[in-house]
Amino acid sequence: QVQLVESGGGLVQPGGSLRLSCVASEISFGIYRMAWYRQAPGKQRELVASITTGGSTNYADSVKGRFAISRDNAKNMVYLQMNSLEPEDTAVYYCNSLPNLAYWGQGTQVTVSS
Repeated sequence: QVQLVESGGGLVQPGGSLRLSCVASEISFGIYRMAWYRQAPGKQRELVASITTGGSTNYADSVKGRFAISRDNAKNMVYLQMNSLEPEDTAVYYCNSLPNLAYWGQGTQVTVSS
């Protein structure tokens, strides 16, 4: 059974940084384009960043220049370094493939507030 486990969220002040991690199991990780998504209260889930198997990246305009996605295929892990965080970044963050698998993990809560 596919498992996606996100971690690293928390409460941070505006301008702060967090690094999210996701470990994937029971999938052929190395063949998937991976991504981070987020869902803020009352809003639809949105794509934040993606990374191909070869390491090419894409970002939503709202996070470009502040967030960086990376992956370690040997460890089945994908990361999201988030800098210069803003209150608008507050959301539950999820990792998944792109296009996404039907399974979603529990996500990790990121709250940006003073």
